[in-house]
Amino acid sequence: MKASIHPDYQLTTITCACGEVINTRSTVLTLRVEICSKCHPLFTGRQKLIDTEGRVDRFRRKYQKKPTADTSAPVAAQAEPLAAVPGEVAS
Repeated sequence: MKASIHPDYQLTTITCACGEVINTRSTVLTLRVEICSKCHPLFTGRQKLIDTEGRVDRFRRKYQKKPTADTSAPVAAQAEPLAAVPGEVAS
């Protein structure tokens, strides 16, 4: 290796948006990240949707199931009169 061409490898603090702080070594003194292994959905099993411009709501409205009329069923026929209940007088 040539001398004096490599960057300094120093202690580094990585800070996540969730508040997790990780100390490691890197060529950069401090790093800020949005997602770490403590809050990433792959590791936690919880889904976290970050909707910045309403894209998720627009997608759900566009592809939500709409009630469809069943055209194969016959048109509603005349309702048959109800049978008399025993003990009641029909009017």
